[in-house]
Amino acid sequence: MSPHPAVPLASARRAHYHGASAVWTQEYMRIGIFSDVHSNLEALKAVLAAYADEAIDSFVCLGDTVGYGADPQACSDLVRKTAKVTIIGNHDAAVAGRMDYSYYYDAARSALDLHAGQLSRENLEWLRSLPYEHRIDDLAFCHGSPLNLEEFDYIFAIDQAEELLSDFPQWARVTFIGHSHLCKAFALTPNTVHEVIATRFTIRENFKYVISVGSVGQPRDYDPRASYTIFDTDEMAFEFKRVEYDIQTAANKIFESQLERNFGNRLFLGV
Repeated sequence: MSPHPAVPLASARRAHYHGASAVWTQEYMRIGIFSDVHSNLEALKAVLAAYADEAIDSFVCLGDTVGYGADPQACSDLVRKTAKVTIIGNHDAAVAGRMDYSYYYDAARSALDLHAGQLSRENLEWLRSLPYEHRIDDLAFCHGSPLNLEEFDYIFAIDQAEELLSDFPQWARVTFIGHSHLCKAFALTPNTVHEVIATRFTIRENFKYVISVGSVGQPRDYDPRASYTIFDTDEMAFEFKRVEYDIQTAANKIFESQLERNFGNRLFLGV
C-alpha cells in the first residue's frame, strides 16, 4: 500500500461531540485540542487568544499542565476554566502523588517538587481526579500511548505506532495524544502504519489514526511557537496550528525562579 496521502478538507460522516458525557448529537462541533502546557502561562494565553478566532465549541487538554515552567498555579486555573475535558499527564500524576517519579532526572524532579508546593489544595485535588483516558464515541483522548495508559509511553515514530497493531480492533477511530511534544500523525490499518505528512487532513475510511498534538508550553520540534490543534467533527478534519508568544517573559520567569535555567533556554530553540 502506498503511503497515506493528504486529503483535501471535505465533508465526511456526521458524528458530533456534546459535552463531557459521551453524548453525540447532530450539532456541528469544532474541538480545540491542546497538550503539554507545562506551566507556560504566556504560551497558554497566546494559544487561547488564537483559538478565539476559530469558532471553537469545546476544548480538550491532553495533560501535563504542570512541570518545567514558572506558572503551575495560573495555568492550572486557566485550563480548569477552559477545558471541558482534561486528561492526566505524567507530570500531573507525579505532582498529584499518583506515580513514582524518583527516577526522573534531577532538574525535572526538583521542578515537580517545587510545583507540588505551589499549587492550591483545590488544584492538587483536581489533578488527582483526572482520568487517564476519555472516549467520545469513536474518538479517544489520552496523554501517551493508549496501550498501557498508566505507563505514559511515547508514540512519535512509526515503530512505536506499530505496537498498536496487535490490538487494532480495540482502538478508537481517532486517538489524540500528547507527551512527546511533537506534531505527528499516523494512519493505521490492521497490518500497516503510515505517517501522515500534512498540517491539515481529513480522516479517511478504513484507517484508524493516532495524532500527537504537540506542546503549548515546551515544543521540541525546533519550532519555538506554541502548538495547538483543531478537530472538526462535521468534516472529520484535523489541523495542526502554531502561534508565536512572549518567550522572553516566560523564560525570564524561569531564570528568576528556583527552576533549572535550561528550562528557559530551550524555549527559544523549541527543543
